[in-house]
Amino acid sequence: MPHPTLPNWGGLKYIAMRILILGAGKMGSFFCDLLSFDHEVAVYEIDARRLRFIYNAQRFTSLDEVDEFRPELVINAVTLKSTIDVFRQVTPHLGADCILSDISSVKNDLKEFYDTCGMRYVSTHPMFGPTFANLGQLSNENAVIISEGDYMGRIFFRDLYTRLGLNICEYTFEEHDEAMAYSLSIPFASSFVFAAVMKPQPAPGTTFKRHLKIARGVLSEDDTLLREIFFNPRTQRQVEHIRTQLKELIEIVNTRDEAAFAAYLTRIRENL
Repeated sequence: MPHPTLPNWGGLKYIAMRILILGAGKMGSFFCDLLSFDHEVAVYEIDARRLRFIYNAQRFTSLDEVDEFRPELVINAVTLKSTIDVFRQVTPHLGADCILSDISSVKNDLKEFYDTCGMRYVSTHPMFGPTFANLGQLSNENAVIISEGDYMGRIFFRDLYTRLGLNICEYTFEEHDEAMAYSLSIPFASSFVFAAVMKPQPAPGTTFKRHLKIARGVLSEDDTLLREIFFNPRTQRQVEHIRTQLKELIEIVNTRDEAAFAAYLTRIRENL
């Protein structure tokens, strides 16, 4: 029986799909809420307790249930450490035309997996992780769609992210990880340094409290994600750049050179 045609989204019409979401964490739940009123959605999660707040969707704790559901699209929202392992567990239960997708922040080994798995795929990176973003208001946030992979899969996510008002960039796998080495490793490294030297303040200032909130958010991320960000071969150059800039600042502080300090402030303000 044909699926009903959905309303016109972003100038294109799409057909309702059977979508399987892997993982009922923050992002898995977010995608379930986002998609479940326009598509037939199921969420697979081995920890049944995490399915308590999933609504308007089928809840699976066994891969045997995936066989009967016959998904047309799979969105992998488990932790980075488990992404490829869970893909390998679920693919024997999928039809040949099913599209695999991931939303991972780091794509290190995913291209090789996709190239050898024999399945259609699409890879994206919604850059509005639940740590800081207001998931109800995303118009100032960004998303990356990897230019390699299934054309219709890319169209689906481009339309979805457009509906959310996201700014969409398109990168290859290589370009994505190069960009993430800069945009993730620099603020994360800065948060690490802040956490490493901080001590409790009886009367913290506004700036201190803001940095503390950011550092706590960064350090609440999955250890595997943090490791992959910093062990990305492209990250070393970014961290070394931070060290070079700190060395210059230390020299200015040690010499109390007002002219050098003024020039330094001018230069870094121009970067902003």
